[in-house]
Parts: sequence; structure tokens; C-alpha cells
Amino acid sequence: MNTSSLSIVKIGGEILDNPGRKSSFLERFAAIGGSKILVHGGGKQASEVARTMGIEAKMIEGRRVTDARNLDVTLMVYAGLLNKKLVADLQSLGHQACGISGADGNAILASKRPPQPVDFGFAGDVEMVNASFLDVLLKNKITPVICALTHDGKGQMLNTNADTIASETAIAMCSHYNTSLYYVFDKPGVLMDVDDDSSVVPKLNAATYLRMKEREQIYAGMIPKLDNGFHALKHNVSRVLLGNHDMLKDHSQHATYLQL
Repeated sequence: MNTSSLSIVKIGGEILDNPGRKSSFLERFAAIGGSKILVHGGGKQASEVARTMGIEAKMIEGRRVTDARNLDVTLMVYAGLLNKKLVADLQSLGHQACGISGADGNAILASKRPPQPVDFGFAGDVEMVNASFLDVLLKNKITPVICALTHDGKGQMLNTNADTIASETAIAMCSHYNTSLYYVFDKPGVLMDVDDDSSVVPKLNAATYLRMKEREQIYAGMIPKLDNGFHALKHNVSRVLLGNHDMLKDHSQHATYLQL
């Protein structure tokens, strides 16, 4: 039985984009006891940089299409600009951190998504998370900061959903730790009414989730978070919570707990 705790925290782009929120989040994150891993994306920032370079950001049904030029932008923004700023911010808080992509230390191996039924370009589906490599960093009291990029083992980098990376990493690390997964965004949890922050659903099971999705109470970016969260619970992750950064300090508030 694994007794050491590990917190895996995925941060949303709306927090990365707001200096005040990002600062508050990082203070909460650095204060978490035990081992921890931070996962981030940055699609909005990548789109903004692409525009300044005259590169069109392509979307299909709200999901990013990563052609060769946009992949280069994603590499620059995710693995460079955003990742290294987060690492530097954590170091300023006295917290040892190491920024990595899926290619570093062969951390996350993926396969390029097939072009049918929709061709998303250089999008990757996770095949393996190198839990032993991440464990070496954690055992040396170094916090991995993982960006939303993987590789195929043949020299090709791939853009991969950050919610999925967080979930698959949590599942892989269960062999070493008692693992908790947190999806941190700008709301206090899953809401019955998206316009009412007081309508938090404190506990959400799979059946209720499906009903809320059918009624379109849950849609867009919340769907991959919840799909990946339930996937993690089904594969031995101890607990999955969604909410704002305050839940990292007080789990009884500002969060929705997922239940099978």
C-alpha cells in the first residue's frame, strides 16, 4: 500500500493569464505538503503569439488544430515562455522546480492522433507516462512542472490536452504514491448554474454528470476536465477535485469532489 502522498495540480489558462490569480495560486501550490506535480497548458497565449507572427490559429469544434507552424509556436510558448516563467516563480518562493515537456527524460510518450474522422494535425494521445523518471525528481524534492507537450519517441513533438496529461500522470504515479488530482480554474467548483458561483455541486457522481451534460449545464472546457477526472478515479487515483485555488488550502470548500 502506498503511504506517501502526491498532489497533481492542473492549472487553467485563465489563471496563467491573470498575474494576480497566478501569484495567489503559486503561493497556495508551494504551500501544499508532500510531493507535488504541476501541469499546465496555455492555448490562449499560444494563439496570441501566433497572431503576432502572422500565423492563423485553427480550431475545429473548439479544439485546436496543430499544423507544423502552430506546433512550433506551441513549443515556444508552452515549453519556453510559460513553463520557465512558472519555474522561476516557484524558485522565487523557495520551491525547487524543474520544467519539462513529455520529451524530457522520456516523461510522456504519445502517438499522433489518426486523421479520421477529424484531422487535428500534430495532436498526441498519451500512451505512457514515465513514472520512474518523475519519481526520481520527486524523491530529490524537485517539483516537475509539466507543459502540454508530448513526443512519439521518433523525434516528433505533439500537442496534447493538459487535462489528459494531468489525469494520465496521476494514474501512472499511483504505483508510487497515494495520489490526488486537482483541476484548478476560476470557478469554485462545478456549478448547477454557470452564472451563479454559489451553486457549487459539492459532490458529483458519473450519473449526475451525464444528466447535467444532457441538460447543457456542463459544456465546453468543463467536459474534458470531468471526463479525465472520472477516468482517473476509475484507475485508482484516490480523489479528484475541481475548483479554484483556495481548495488547495481548504478541501472542504471551493471545490467539487468527484465520485464514481
